[in-house]
Amino acid sequence: MQAVEITAFGGPEVLQRCERPRPEAGAGELLIRVSASGVNRPDVLQRTGNYPVPPGASDLPGLEVAGVIEAGDAAALAAAGLKLGDRVCALVAGGGYAQYCVAPVGQCLPVPAGLSDVEAASLPETFFTVWSNVFDRAHLQPGETLLIQGGSSGIGVTAIQMAKALGARVIVTVGSDDKAKACLALGADHAINYKTQDFVREVADVTGGAGVNVILDMVAGAYVAREIDCLADEGRLVIIAVQGGVKAEFNAGAVLRRRLAITGSTLRPRPVAFKAAIAQSLKAKVWPLIESGAIKPVIHSVYPAAQAAQAHALMESNQHIGKLVLSWA
Repeated sequence: MQAVEITAFGGPEVLQRCERPRPEAGAGELLIRVSASGVNRPDVLQRTGNYPVPPGASDLPGLEVAGVIEAGDAAALAAAGLKLGDRVCALVAGGGYAQYCVAPVGQCLPVPAGLSDVEAASLPETFFTVWSNVFDRAHLQPGETLLIQGGSSGIGVTAIQMAKALGARVIVTVGSDDKAKACLALGADHAINYKTQDFVREVADVTGGAGVNVILDMVAGAYVAREIDCLADEGRLVIIAVQGGVKAEFNAGAVLRRRLAITGSTLRPRPVAFKAAIAQSLKAKVWPLIESGAIKPVIHSVYPAAQAAQAHALMESNQHIGKLVLSWA
């Protein structure tokens, strides 16, 4: 099969087309003939040597794919209500940048009705991440307010739509006025340009001083102290990336007095059973919202798989709004 591999740690140019043996599905797994592969920030981190591959995972980058079931564990497929030839999208621990990819059956979901494989390939990584962190960990409730740091990212556009569809109020931070407009068009209630505005002051103004109930943070570092100032009493801060650094100083007394919770998680190394449970929640509660049009894939660009390096360069430029996808067509 054709694939895209990381030939050495470095810039986008280290991504090169290659030929690899076709993988084989084992117990509890299926083999997908891949039509499209999503591109995500962890792929960039892996390429630069800053995100080690979990034990047992493919060294090929790529955490989400969509395509057709080519083969698999017959009993596991039957138990999941799947069969050969079905169109699915899947969250994988690696190996997504390839024409064939093995995935645990439990981490596969049917392609939502009306969506193309390219659109479906843009779903798993961000939808699993947002559900796990915003709803399972932070317990965002209808009527509460969510602050998303980086509203125009793949994670951000997913979180905006999911939170709004499930009854929350949404505030986002973005790096340009164009990105602010895009987030408002997706349903965000307020957008703050962090380059020209102080997000702590803006959150206070927007909430009448009450603060937000949940913050989804991809920055960490010096942002943590400022985010604590943005939280309402009983507020929850969820850290899912550390683009601003791993160290933070903050007022622990405020955490105590106001009963705040600071948590975080990484999805890639979690066990299959954990991810399968998220898949079932998404299928029951979010997939119907996609099929009704209440939530839509937001894709900035689609590249031929051979141009994976260009996709990575765009992601690192932070000029995109939404997802980047590789096509194997």
